[in-house]
Amino acid sequence: MPSVFDPFTTRGLTLPHRIVVSPMCQYSSVDGFASDWHLVHLGSRAVGGAALVITEATAVTAEGRISPGDLGIYDDAHVDMLQRIVRFIHAQGSAAGMQLAHAGRKGSTQRPWDGHSAVAPADGGWTPVAPTATPFSETFPVPRALETREVRDIVAAFRDAAVRARHAGVDVLELHGAHGYLIHEFLSPLTNTRTDEYGGSFENRIRFCLEVVDAVRGVWPEHSPLWLRISATDWVAGGWDVDDSVELARRVRERGVDLIDCSSGGLASNQRISVGPGYQVPFADRIRREARIATGAVGLITTAQQADDIIRQEQADVVLLAREMLRDPYFPLHAARELGVKLPWPTQYFRAAPEGTPRRQARGD
Repeated sequence: MPSVFDPFTTRGLTLPHRIVVSPMCQYSSVDGFASDWHLVHLGSRAVGGAALVITEATAVTAEGRISPGDLGIYDDAHVDMLQRIVRFIHAQGSAAGMQLAHAGRKGSTQRPWDGHSAVAPADGGWTPVAPTATPFSETFPVPRALETREVRDIVAAFRDAAVRARHAGVDVLELHGAHGYLIHEFLSPLTNTRTDEYGGSFENRIRFCLEVVDAVRGVWPEHSPLWLRISATDWVAGGWDVDDSVELARRVRERGVDLIDCSSGGLASNQRISVGPGYQVPFADRIRREARIATGAVGLITTAQQADDIIRQEQADVVLLAREMLRDPYFPLHAARELGVKLPWPTQYFRAAPEGTPRRQARGD
């Protein structure tokens, strides 16, 4: 059985091990531009030995941002700073990933430390768009229902964002189809009550997701991996569930998606989640077995042994860490030491490395 520190190959990319930095919104952009904060935040996780560092949800349109402080890739001018960040990540021997996203009805909201309400247009906000004109909650903005032609325009925006990501030097793209954002809103019958070709039946509700996959895969290099994050269940009766997720995984596998990043929830304010260590791992396990596609496990994975057990038990192919990476940017180095693995250290920190530790070699481009 593989261990968490065994290599993992996804399409034409081989990661040196299986610990990945999960996308984590920083709410620290202006007009979608990456900043020194993103360079240090993402770069420090690469210094810490992560195999793959994925950007936060990166909006494919200005109105697709969650907040006015979200990262974007809807303008060619966004690419320069992202290139700098990718070069630094590569120089540490890590791969760089980007999560392409559209917030849908959960857009134009405050940064979480400022509250959970709408941002008025006078304060830099906008009217968000969604499958239907139903808000997430009474404190969130009321979205405008997308016209059919506008849905296709957003598919094109995902495609254009993928081209920019390629120019930025990104190795892995992940499409954000989870947490109640636009792709997820189309998938779930709780939020998609449209009567056109994008609503109603399962086939229609997955149409937008499949069109985004096709558009992105069509411009994304054949050797480069494409991942999809989903909410495996809405945690609400009558909503999207794990059976739906297995079938979607089968469909997108056939269209060139290489891994399903298995999260859950975020669509409905009345969700009831049974939270505990590794509570989403069973979703990754089932989708991996039944859809025959690689999966990533995420959610309350906090220790080296827990991460290693997930991989050794073949419940997932990679583990994605979020909050634990905020607490400890050097988690991979510390986990390797705990598990008796000699993960390379950066030369600049080598004087503090355990005896017998190899020096890190930057990834060749």
